[in-house]
Amino acid sequence: MLKKVKEVWIVGHKNPDTDSVCAAIAYADLKNQTDQTGKYEARRAGQVNEETKYVLDYFQVPLPAYVGNVGTQVKDIDIRKTAGIDGQISLKAAWEIMKKDNIVTLPVTNEEGELTGLIITGDIAMSYMDVYDRGVVSAAKTPYRNIVETLKGKMLVGNEEDCFVQGNVLVGAGNPETMEEFIHDNDLIILGNRYESQICAMECNVSCMVIVADYKVPESIQNIARQKGVYIISTPYDTLTVARLINQSMPVSHFMRRENLITFEEKDYINDVKEVMSKERHRDFPILDHRGKYVGMISRRNLLDLKKKKIILVDHNEKSQAVDGIDEAEILEIIDHHRLGSLETLAPVFFRNQPLGSTSTIVYLMYKEAGIEVSKKIAGLLCSAIVSDTLMYRSPTCTQVDKACAEELAAIAGVDVAELAKNMFRAGSDFVSKTAEEIFYQDFKTFSINGIEFGVGQVSSMSSDDLGFVKEKLQPYLKTALIERNVQMVFIMLTNILEESTELIYEGEGASELVQAAYEFEHEKESYELKGIVSRKKQLIPEFISAIQQ
Repeated sequence: MLKKVKEVWIVGHKNPDTDSVCAAIAYADLKNQTDQTGKYEARRAGQVNEETKYVLDYFQVPLPAYVGNVGTQVKDIDIRKTAGIDGQISLKAAWEIMKKDNIVTLPVTNEEGELTGLIITGDIAMSYMDVYDRGVVSAAKTPYRNIVETLKGKMLVGNEEDCFVQGNVLVGAGNPETMEEFIHDNDLIILGNRYESQICAMECNVSCMVIVADYKVPESIQNIARQKGVYIISTPYDTLTVARLINQSMPVSHFMRRENLITFEEKDYINDVKEVMSKERHRDFPILDHRGKYVGMISRRNLLDLKKKKIILVDHNEKSQAVDGIDEAEILEIIDHHRLGSLETLAPVFFRNQPLGSTSTIVYLMYKEAGIEVSKKIAGLLCSAIVSDTLMYRSPTCTQVDKACAEELAAIAGVDVAELAKNMFRAGSDFVSKTAEEIFYQDFKTFSINGIEFGVGQVSSMSSDDLGFVKEKLQPYLKTALIERNVQMVFIMLTNILEESTELIYEGEGASELVQAAYEFEHEKESYELKGIVSRKKQLIPEFISAIQQ
């Protein structure tokens, strides 16, 4: 028997940049070559920017699938595969299934697999209380097949596929003269072996006679029954037992719950499921798939055995930047090059954090340490990511290690670094067709320092004209972004790669004061020119943190 491997998603931060996407793809490739106990797949936590699209297209690598939430879902727990039952089966048959499977709820489904109702033990118990309602069996449109099965009988005359739809259930205990007084058309009557009573019942136009104790029914009686359209069922049970059992032949569809059924879908998140369950007294809840088809049942007990999604984070370790639901996932590893952030884990994890210009540099070093050869496509991705994150070695975050790794990777990929950088940055600078929102979120991260929540985005270009266009487009949007992100301040770095400078625009109470404190500006300005500042991670965020803490 093959050992089941664990599925692990490798995910970068929200609003992914080239480094976070390429590092995830490359690290998944490395892990799949070095760890046979897992199946590693790269995922993205947001829409990729034009630069990243260019890189993926150039090296012909598929875009990783999107994941917006890594919280535990219904599909991540053990769903009890209780088979759906036909609404026409008898209460007795349903009860026997419940006893055999030790369950209290049965789903009722149609031929298409759609949920039509639920029957629970309480519903069956209620049906037994209707002993004073002699018409309940016909009101339930009970199939004769159910009556035959429940009474372990045999249909001597008639069609089992028909239904008892009109009349009462009676016991023919008196003499024929007395019986005529209480028998009405279409009744179902329980009789013994008195032929005169059987004849009397047929003359009173009953619809069905149930003959108890396996008494022989003469052919002459059966012929009369055929002529008059009266059904005859023979059963081995005595009269008392038949009278007690016959209500159990009614179809579950008559008693099942149809309205306001509480169901969940496989994609629903467990936190939402728990909230609904806490307000309901039901023990079991049906699960539907994306097409609305019935899948199985879950109960509160199933929630105790959750299979959390297994995640590796790359290029971030801040909770505010992580994919939604990260608190509910099992973080296995973190590979990053940023400052230590706010993420917490329940158990120790493998955490590799190095002061390098790119996470992809770290991933390449891990290939070399493992003695794994890097393919041409992966080399191209890693090289592109290093060039992107270091602004082609111009960023102060860039180290000699980053540059050496990028040059090695360029040789493997067969690309010219300068030409690759020019094309990448040009693709990323195509702002004309984008909305302000798209530009704003293409590289945006949020931070929490001493209870102050703020966000910083960065737009890089080799053209001053492009950056001027972006400024004009983004400035009115900043107020909207402030509300959408629920932060106190937002900043956008408009970074000129060639001039190695940044114009900083902002919005929010205290934003201007923070910039003045961080960079010692004396007067408030509409925007701030930061000469030599091109790195959010190494040059902007540390200064903001220092100013806030002081």
